[in-house]
Amino acid sequence: MDRRISEYLQQFELLDLFPEHVQGEMFVATYSSGERLFSQSDEANTLYLLVKGKLKISMLSPEGKRLILAFKKQFDIVGDVEYVRECPFINTVEAVTDIVVIGISYDVLRKHMADNAAWLQFLLQTITTKFETKTRAMNFNLLYTVDVRVASYLLSMTPTQQMLESTSLIDMADLIGTSYRHLNRVLQQFEQAGWIVKKRGKITLLDRDALLEQAGQNIYE
Repeated sequence: MDRRISEYLQQFELLDLFPEHVQGEMFVATYSSGERLFSQSDEANTLYLLVKGKLKISMLSPEGKRLILAFKKQFDIVGDVEYVRECPFINTVEAVTDIVVIGISYDVLRKHMADNAAWLQFLLQTITTKFETKTRAMNFNLLYTVDVRVASYLLSMTPTQQMLESTSLIDMADLIGTSYRHLNRVLQQFEQAGWIVKKRGKITLLDRDALLEQAGQNIYE
């Protein structure tokens, strides 16, 4: 068994949740910033424990637009809802920073953990929290102005660096639920205020405090 597995589980107080023989079936995987773990509607067969780094979770709306649901930092779980419902992945999950996950197959979980009361209680807590987050995220796109959403998105996408590289403004507009033109106007306002610099598809943050003040709070975190 990879020693990192027990170390990470101990770090997040999960060592007693998973028996040793189950830990032996787990694996450690790494993803680079911008890399996708899986896409909405992909076949789901693995549960992932996020133990290092940051993820972006988005979904495709009925109108065909991608919307951000949340950004997740360690510790978090992805694939739990799909495990319970036995359905394809509901959302798209991408790495914002370099990340480390512990993976475990659904087959192993069903074979060894299906009757584990502590595990079932843990799943219940995480899934109910997830649906609360999803509801809140959908409300954000209805209730918060575009400038708040843009400021929050820029802050969330640059947790360890000042520059957001190779940014597609069309994709960014879809993710925060606005039009390309409206997004461009807001970015121009931010640039005129001296908060950012937008050049050749890259956005550099110059004043994080001003952006955070603009957002009031980082609504996606």
